[in-house]
Amino acid sequence: MPPINKMVHVEHLIYEYPGLRALDDVSFAIAPGSITALVGPNGAGKTTLLRCMAGLEQPLDGNVTIDGIDVLEHPRECHRRIGYLSDFYGLYDALTVRQCLHFAADSQGVATHAMEERIVAAAHDVGLVDRLDARASDLSRGLRQRLAIGQAIIHAPKLLLLDEPASGLDPEARHALSVLLRQLRDRGMTLIVSSHILAELEEYCTEMLILRAGRVIEQRDVSAAPQAGMRLRVELSAAVPQLRERLATLDPEHITIIDAGASTAVLLFRGDAVARHALLKRMLGSDLPVCGFAEEQLNLQDAYLATIREVDSTVDGAVRGDVHGTAAQKAAS
Repeated sequence: MPPINKMVHVEHLIYEYPGLRALDDVSFAIAPGSITALVGPNGAGKTTLLRCMAGLEQPLDGNVTIDGIDVLEHPRECHRRIGYLSDFYGLYDALTVRQCLHFAADSQGVATHAMEERIVAAAHDVGLVDRLDARASDLSRGLRQRLAIGQAIIHAPKLLLLDEPASGLDPEARHALSVLLRQLRDRGMTLIVSSHILAELEEYCTEMLILRAGRVIEQRDVSAAPQAGMRLRVELSAAVPQLRERLATLDPEHITIIDAGASTAVLLFRGDAVARHALLKRMLGSDLPVCGFAEEQLNLQDAYLATIREVDSTVDGAVRGDVHGTAAQKAAS
């Protein structure tokens, strides 16, 4: 049974292309009213996962539930609750904005008597009310993106899936997009936004779901700093050989080293003020010439890279353990 009060529940999802397992036992749940950043490198399985959630791909195994409805068993019912924008979307350039929205509404089964109301509402949501009679071909890249999102939300879905929505947009258009997505969330919509460019997700996401090689390696709340962690910058008055190694031994429970040179280091710190004070005491007690110890704002990229480093460290440790164990067994035999 899917957990209550969850808009999305994915359980043990497996999807395979010939010779490649794109999704490998993927499980997670997403609360309503959130904006989740689906992040990971190219080829991690982000697009495949979104298409499975949208009911556009048939997984080999597993379940996807949207708003309490099984996507595989009742795809049409789920489509009424889902808006989906692929990374490569198309518009009918010869049609006006109004005609594009009308076509999308008709395709989604919007009733005729409610058609005009939904067209105006969607155009208002995406800031195109004054462009209803403009042809799609005459719109800028940013306005075309807004029109595509308007088509995806024309039927007032509860869940919006966006695959690389800011690709190709200039900084001003990206900021306008982030404002739009926050407005949709504030109206009660749940959003999942896929990207491998974390900077474009920084302004509006409340959760981060990290996908790598078809597996979920972490899901975290990034709307609250204590949960996401704290970024600490450490500066020394003189260079210290092997600074990274020395810092790593001081408090492995609370810190992950993001970057370290000879006289500076940036740490991801998870702990309260007491633990932070204890860390500084350990640094001073180990003869590190600390002259700067300050908090910096943690961003999505830092949190993502810290998680990747932790996973890689764990995998490397397991591999070394297997190698040593095998060598010991051979020696014993």
